[in-house]
Amino acid sequence: MNHLVMYVMTQTAAEISIIIPVLNEQKGIVFFLKHLQNFRPNCQLIIVDGGSDDDTVELARPYVDKVLQAPTGRAQQMNRGAKESVAPILLFLHADTFLPEDAVIQIKQAIVRQYRWGRFDIKLMSGHPALTIIACFMNWRSKLTGIATGDQAIFVEKDFFETSGAYPDIALMEDVALSKKLSKVAKPCCISSKVSSSARRWLQFGIVKMTLLMWWLRLRYFLGNSPSSLAQLYREGLFWKR
Repeated sequence: MNHLVMYVMTQTAAEISIIIPVLNEQKGIVFFLKHLQNFRPNCQLIIVDGGSDDDTVELARPYVDKVLQAPTGRAQQMNRGAKESVAPILLFLHADTFLPEDAVIQIKQAIVRQYRWGRFDIKLMSGHPALTIIACFMNWRSKLTGIATGDQAIFVEKDFFETSGAYPDIALMEDVALSKKLSKVAKPCCISSKVSSSARRWLQFGIVKMTLLMWWLRLRYFLGNSPSSLAQLYREGLFWKR
């Protein structure tokens, strides 16, 4: 029985489980989750908290179907959410990334077209022209390499995600690592509808610096550097440890 037939046979009230890892997001979590209410009841909304010490969980609870706890780290948080999901399709979404209105339709069409996973194009929420160019480059690179970032809202059939080993438990580049595993088996669907993602880190550290830093960290990851040490550099906006 192929995966498309199984998708049709295993339809539940929730067609897609949207899994959102969070940590200390009280400032914007209600606004973010209100945007997602339009996707219910076709989507199950799951928040996975990584140990917030603010009011993120209590603010989120009225707007989601499940609130889960997991150790800090997006990989572990998203894996926990996937394990508790009920839908045949998983969508991993950062709490500062907003889906396009046709997201569910686009994902379902991708599955019908025999894609097992994919991601969306991205635009960065800023009027700065340089960030528009950077987003275009990110989309082009992703199409060329088959590698997606978490900001591009990765979606995947649940059974494919599980048989591929889920997210590796690493502190950074978990999205790149998952993409590499999935793309070895199936080509991703690159949806041209755009998610809108926060440009806060680009604006915080500077556009040129952040661009160079991401290239540098990705290069070091592919050269075998520890994701834990790279995660520390990413958090602090540094090229090397002091």
